[in-house]
Amino acid sequence: MTEYKLKVSPQAKKNLKKLSKNKHLKSKFKIGINEILQDPYGVGVPKTGDLVGVYGYDLYYAGTNYELAYTIEKSDTELEIFLILVGSRENFYEQLKRYWN
Repeated sequence: MTEYKLKVSPQAKKNLKKLSKNKHLKSKFKIGINEILQDPYGVGVPKTGDLVGVYGYDLYYAGTNYELAYTIEKSDTELEIFLILVGSRENFYEQLKRYWN
């Protein structure tokens, strides 16, 4: 099994910190991140257009849709999952496009 290293953008760290005040939601995000690390190509949906190369992972909690956006980066020595942005689905893609470009 391939092992991926996790890197998190400053914006994703900030958003995770805000969202993690709720222990149940924090747990859901941890589970989601672990699933991504286990099988990043299988659990994420590849984005198109402006966001080519970015994968999205949907998460549902208390009637709200959350999203994790990440890329899969390969170098000669390691494989990395770069978590770009996390947050509720509302305005998520506008924020992601601003941050990604």
